Amino acid sequence: MSDALTADAVHLGLDLGTQSARAVAVDGTGRLVAAASRPLTGRRDGARHEQDPEQWWEALAAACREALAGIAPERISGLAVDATSGTVLLADRSGRPLTPGLMYDDGRARAYTARADEAGAAVWRALGYGRMQPSWALPKLLWLLDNTDFPDARLLHQADLITWRLAGHQVPADASHALKTGYHLVEERWPDTELARAGVPAGLLPDVVRPGTVLGTVCAGAAAATGIPAGTPIVAGTTDGCAAQIGAGALTPGAWNSVLGTTLVLKGASRHLVQDPGGVVYCHRGPGDLWLPGGASSSGAGAVARRFPGADLDALTAAAAATGSTAVAYPLTGASGERFPFRAPDATPFVLGEPAGDAEEFHALLLGVACLERLCLDHLDHLGAPADGPLTLTGGGARNPYWCRLRADVLGRPVSLPEHAESATGMAVLAATASGAGLEEAAAAMVRVRETLHPDPARTARLLPAYLDFTDELTRRGWLDPAVAAHARRKAEQ
Repeated sequence: MSDALTADAVHLGLDLGTQSARAVAVDGTGRLVAAASRPLTGRRDGARHEQDPEQWWEALAAACREALAGIAPERISGLAVDATSGTVLLADRSGRPLTPGLMYDDGRARAYTARADEAGAAVWRALGYGRMQPSWALPKLLWLLDNTDFPDARLLHQADLITWRLAGHQVPADASHALKTGYHLVEERWPDTELARAGVPAGLLPDVVRPGTVLGTVCAGAAAATGIPAGTPIVAGTTDGCAAQIGAGALTPGAWNSVLGTTLVLKGASRHLVQDPGGVVYCHRGPGDLWLPGGASSSGAGAVARRFPGADLDALTAAAAATGSTAVAYPLTGASGERFPFRAPDATPFVLGEPAGDAEEFHALLLGVACLERLCLDHLDHLGAPADGPLTLTGGGARNPYWCRLRADVLGRPVSLPEHAESATGMAVLAATASGAGLEEAAAAMVRVRETLHPDPARTARLLPAYLDFTDELTRRGWLDPAVAAHARRKAEQ
């Protein structure tokens, strides 16, 4: 076993989320040694969502100082950074931000998606996602180029600013963050001709390497600011969704991690690129020869928070569990629009059945999320993605025991709940590879399973008709491809 996977070695995972910057120190056996976080604030104005990039560095540095205060410097073996997917800014040649950070869900560039798609359509098809989405990084870059005047600027992804500050000079971006900027993940290069056609000047984009590559080491200035020892290896990280997947240990082909937060995100592992003509599933490039397919829904636990703000969720859950209701609510978090497991800008919430009272309505939302989760996996299976391996549940929704059991019953398959599953933990696992451990080896040593839940066959049989009614209704409304619905029915009848 590598020395990196012993209790003496400590690996740092640094996570830039939407609301906080977090640092965790995890030893080589998976024990959480220390953790700290600092809040982040942003500005929302209609479709716009911005943050101050300097705040990212200041918050992360403060979190690192607190987390590392009681740890002997010689134990620190490496670090990796994750950040939100599609968040970008322009910086000058010294790394000083010239613009705010345009966040992952900033929608100001909607009018620029057509230009991005026209310029790179053949590449986007070859990469399996078909077309750009308005919140992706390339349309936002085109907006920045048309609405600012910085002729000598560099594009940085959110994590790139942090790795630049840590190293004291610019280092390559990771391919996971570069995906939404149009990086060619198969040929491992920027598609220069297509990007030039879209209006991206030469020299603007960073070099790119695969996640897990050692980028450099922490410089003296960063060591003073963060408490991370100078000389600590900096490992190329991933986006936050891929980081959570690594933290859940879902790294063998066919394994999946289902993250239930405000929205539902599924991330899996494959030995081949998974292509989706509908463009709702896309693949990140993982370390080594792994591909990381997945998708992010517009539905999830946010629908519960929207319908029952400030409610006692424990009491509601207990009441819901006693109802035995099979009413299903389509759990969109907003007023309209779905992106996974199907793309339907006009999709709106609906309810099948007639839930009586808050408890049954609450249960209908829980069941709706479970049905949507099964449909996501059926859609992935329909595309040819390996989808029958181990499944882990993470995110805030995984803290509700009844909901986890309901999801296992609807899925009809065992689910595992990791002990410490979060993006920062995933980056600590990835950081362990700087000392020679393989990623799957590191995950096996460092990811601890708290509990495994097995489905109740009788409950699965009782709930499957509700799932099939749900898919039929989505098809009737014209949102779900009938071929996917038919595949889901065949799987249910096996």
